[in-house]
Amino acid sequence: MCGLEKGNIVSCEITYFPIDSNNYLDDINEVLNLIKDSGLDYDIGILSTTIKGEAKKVFNLISHIHEKMSSEDCNYTMNIMISNICGCKLQ
Repeated sequence: MCGLEKGNIVSCEITYFPIDSNNYLDDINEVLNLIKDSGLDYDIGILSTTIKGEAKKVFNLISHIHEKMSSEDCNYTMNIMISNICGCKLQ
C-alpha cells in the first residue's frame, strides 16, 4: 500500500525517440541517465521506461529532460503516459 495520498504519486511511462540524430543511442542513454540520476523509482524496459514517484518530481524530471535535450539541439519526440494510480491499492 502507498504511503502517499492519491494524487500525490504518479506512474509515468516515457518513450524517447531521437529524430535525425547521428548518435541516437547516445541521446537515449543521456535521457536514461537523467532518469537514473533523478532519485525516482524507475524500470527501464525494451520499448519504454516507467517512473514512479511524487507527481511534482516526475513533472520536474520531464521538464528537465526537455530542457536538457533541447539545449543540446536534439530533435525528438517523447511519448508520455501518466496515471495517478501507482499500481498499489488505495483506501
